[in-house]
Amino acid sequence: MYLPFFVTLATLQPNPLNSRIFSVFLLLLTSLNLIGKDARAQFSLKDSTIRTPLIGVSYAFQFPAGDLKQRFGTNSSLGLHFFNKSSKNWIWGLDFTFTHAAQSQVLESQNLFDSIESRSGHVIDGNGEYASLLFYERGFTTTAKAGKIFPLWGQNQNSGICLLSGLGYMQHKIRIEDKYNRTPQLTKDYRKGYDRLSSGWMLSQFVGYMFLGSNRLLNFYAGFELMAGFTKNRRSYNFDTMEKETRQRIDIYYGPRIGFILPLYKRLPRDFYYN
Repeated sequence: MYLPFFVTLATLQPNPLNSRIFSVFLLLLTSLNLIGKDARAQFSLKDSTIRTPLIGVSYAFQFPAGDLKQRFGTNSSLGLHFFNKSSKNWIWGLDFTFTHAAQSQVLESQNLFDSIESRSGHVIDGNGEYASLLFYERGFTTTAKAGKIFPLWGQNQNSGICLLSGLGYMQHKIRIEDKYNRTPQLTKDYRKGYDRLSSGWMLSQFVGYMFLGSNRLLNFYAGFELMAGFTKNRRSYNFDTMEKETRQRIDIYYGPRIGFILPLYKRLPRDFYYN
């Protein structure tokens, strides 16, 4: 079930930044283990698993790969999920993420307006001045996910290594903003000819650690996420290239994700331990 994750991960070009990410991830897992031991010194869940809905929010710092790295740089991703956890530690549900990045991370904007620029390399607005244009990455994913928690430490059978796989939908584009809204070449409809709106179905994989505490105050997960989208340009015509883009794209996001969970269970029974 998780073979595609490791196969795709192995194809990513190694660099010092990737090495640092994995080092931080391993350090985080070690820290989570120490937190779990400290919590058990006071109390622990009984040696059983529970069934409960899990609602939460998450944040990821993502890196591009595949065709996407020609268009965008790094981005931030905010997520919202609605999961169910069974008494056998199976998890399933829906996950939504919103992707955004600053202007400096929009790589494909450099030659986007060559066909409407002046000899000086600027777009001229309706007042005969240089247009003030801003570019951002915008996108979202919606995914149906399923997986399982594998307890490793102590008596808390509801926490451990978490593996999730998903099938969903990915969309992204270049958001073009005319700061003063006075450039007739880039009114709302004309911008669609430059924004590279792309979408398609996607696969996702997550490997990390999930912790569900007895007091409902400390519940979170952290790990490494990989999303691979099989997208196409959805615009009928690109104004700058003067043609329709029809090729299949493989757009990949990968990076660390951390989330905070609100489990909807009643207060759990505690086992007290005295040193």
